[in-house]
Amino acid sequence: MTISKDIIYIGASDKDINLFEGQYVLENGMAYNSYLIKDEEYVIFDTVDEKVTGQWLQKLSEELDGESPDYLIVSHMEPDHAYNIGILAEKYPDMKIVGNQITFNILSNFFDIDLSKRKVIVSEGDILDIGKHKLQFIMAPMVHWPEVMMTYDQTDKVLFSADAFGKFGALDVDEEWDCEARRYYFGIVGKYGDQVQALLKKAANLDIQTICPLHGPVLKENLEHYIGKYKTWSSYEPEEDGIFIACSSIYGNTLKAANKLAEILREKENKKVVVADLTREDWAEAVEDAFRYSTLVVASSSYNMGLFPPMEHFLENLKERNYQKRKVAIIENGSWAPSAGRCMKKMLQEMKNLDIIEPTITIKSTMNEQNVEEMNKLAQGLGDGPKNP
Repeated sequence: MTISKDIIYIGASDKDINLFEGQYVLENGMAYNSYLIKDEEYVIFDTVDEKVTGQWLQKLSEELDGESPDYLIVSHMEPDHAYNIGILAEKYPDMKIVGNQITFNILSNFFDIDLSKRKVIVSEGDILDIGKHKLQFIMAPMVHWPEVMMTYDQTDKVLFSADAFGKFGALDVDEEWDCEARRYYFGIVGKYGDQVQALLKKAANLDIQTICPLHGPVLKENLEHYIGKYKTWSSYEPEEDGIFIACSSIYGNTLKAANKLAEILREKENKKVVVADLTREDWAEAVEDAFRYSTLVVASSSYNMGLFPPMEHFLENLKERNYQKRKVAIIENGSWAPSAGRCMKKMLQEMKNLDIIEPTITIKSTMNEQNVEEMNKLAQGLGDGPKNP
């Protein structure tokens, strides 16, 4: 795959992997992207994960065609991109390695390489001139590691964006970008919205015509769409006016209540209502939907005088990712001493800019007519979306 006349894609996809970073479920594999610029000097952008090393080395060798690379630019030191730095450094002893100071601090944790004559330290705005192409470095700390940096090719107007604008899935998968990019973003980058906003301000000053991320497809068309999504996601604004009901149910009675509320809401409100069973569905997709929609309802069974673990895990992940700017309602279930509502409210109050609707609806084992009446009243309170905090 060619990105431009001088820029070639040399990445590879792992179609056998079903779990990314030990926690994110993958149904369609994962792409590990790497790029090569052929100019007066040859530059490689990042290596790949251990599992696709063979594919990558073969592509690299074919494209080099006997030449040796002059530089390896390290955008991000996470092992799914940096695993092969040692192999490449040994194979090409004259190749220089480009990164910022933090890059090399972290690199020394992974590799025992003598960098005394090979290290090129760059800072914000520095330019590497390789002939026709002028490569400008843009620091992107905590998007999503402290050493992350991007590179802007001033000649072909290409932004090598590290993990930003990436998504789950192999490259040959025909699927919508938004959904898997959203799940990827909130899973991996979601905590660092302020840092992403700072990066977007820098990017606004660049004439970007192509985005080359380290995961997912190269983006060449409708860039306003992808950048717009990042602006929304990183500002924690709701993406859609809708209601997401997250439910953790032990025997199914709490789930019945959640589905009943969804039925009432669909009848009363002209907006999308989505129900997720946290005991069976991918937690990362539930987190994604919580950020996607304007309103959240949490419904959970009580457990051991506390909160049923699937809901506790869900709320912990929302808190970790700075969940905010939403309206939230609570439904609890408990046969003799309901505790879920108190626990959920406490966790939600530790988050910021949430409008928590009172009162909590309490179900005693199974839903009754009074609960249905309470849900009808709740539906009216959920109709207007979140307040402006």
